[in-house]
Amino acid sequence: MDLQQEATESMAAAKRQKQCSVLGALRRHYLFIYSLLEFLGFSWTFSLLTANLILYGQAALYNAFSTCAPVLYGCQMLAVLEVINAAVGLVRTPVFPAMIQVMGRNVILFVVFGSLPEMQERSVVFWVFYLWSISEVFRLAFPVLKLDAKFRMLICLRHALLYPLTTLTEAVAVLQSLPLFDQSRLFSVPLPEAVGFSISFSFSLRLYLLLMFFGFFINIRHLVIPSRRSFRLKSHTD
Repeated sequence: MDLQQEATESMAAAKRQKQCSVLGALRRHYLFIYSLLEFLGFSWTFSLLTANLILYGQAALYNAFSTCAPVLYGCQMLAVLEVINAAVGLVRTPVFPAMIQVMGRNVILFVVFGSLPEMQERSVVFWVFYLWSISEVFRLAFPVLKLDAKFRMLICLRHALLYPLTTLTEAVAVLQSLPLFDQSRLFSVPLPEAVGFSISFSFSLRLYLLLMFFGFFINIRHLVIPSRRSFRLKSHTD
């Protein structure tokens, strides 16, 4: 009886282990495909912007939206999965920092750039797209190309240099859009005539600027401190 029970338990354990291995394989393949699609999209954006800058010089700074926006729309819609992956535990990334970055970029891309034709021909669009693409190529190269710890300095460079520059250019884009939203009254909320004024969308963007820098410090704390720890640990082991 004991032997039969032990055999049953071992079979059940083997079945559970097999199920876990299958789920683990599905998780790895899903995350790889997701990272690959994002990597290809941002690599294409970086390559196209670089080629246009070399071939056309300063003129390339003013047509970045028309050439790259469709691909970045797809990348940023797909990036919503970044938050979902963190929320369901598929990746170790905390949910809040992931949500800050994804939602912040979507505001810039879909609202500030996408809804204002006047913004789409400004040079700040080029620099925002360029910094986004460089940053994401550095980040996604590790899961896609299977880079080892020797290339961790790329991540440190992304966190210490590219992320602050990206936040700064995004803030410049928002500041440039404020008078345009005031003039067009786009997304403004009209109030009753007795009140005598309406709530301009630019007011919401000013609040968003404050939240942007608040989120910047949260993400810096999340990104830079773990990178320093891992780099120190690697130095000690070497």
